[in-house]
Amino acid sequence: MNETEMIVLAIRVRGNVRVKPEIEDTLNKLLLGRLHQARLLKISPSLQGMITKAKDYIVWGEASGEVIEKLLLKRGRVPGNGRLTDSFVKKNSKYSSIKALAKAITSGEADVKDVEGLKPVFRLTPPTKGYKGQKKFGIGMGGVTGYRGEDINSLALRMI
Repeated sequence: MNETEMIVLAIRVRGNVRVKPEIEDTLNKLLLGRLHQARLLKISPSLQGMITKAKDYIVWGEASGEVIEKLLLKRGRVPGNGRLTDSFVKKNSKYSSIKALAKAITSGEADVKDVEGLKPVFRLTPPTKGYKGQKKFGIGMGGVTGYRGEDINSLALRMI
């Protein structure tokens, strides 16, 4: 997997109040229209530009295989708001289980779209013990928003 096929987890951490219309439009195109929604994204130049434009409202970084597996298992939803199961994955994709799907997503071979009927947005809860900093500041200024790298895994585990 090269630099352009990097898989990132993007989580919206700020709400809809006083958002500029062009940024709100970008967040809606990323399918991050509401607070605490997450998506697994395969980075391309156009997606990188969208993420950069919405950097003050989201946090993103490289998710580990363990986090992707937990995200699919606990927060993956199918039509009718049912939970994602191994049998659903086996029936609607070429993968035999959620674990195999998570491994394929981590390596860049698969995407959430490969499972027919799986919703691309994961609804998370607010993080246990809160955010470590103010949501209106970037990560470099002691805040929350922006690029986190591998530290996204600890935040995601607290939100799943």
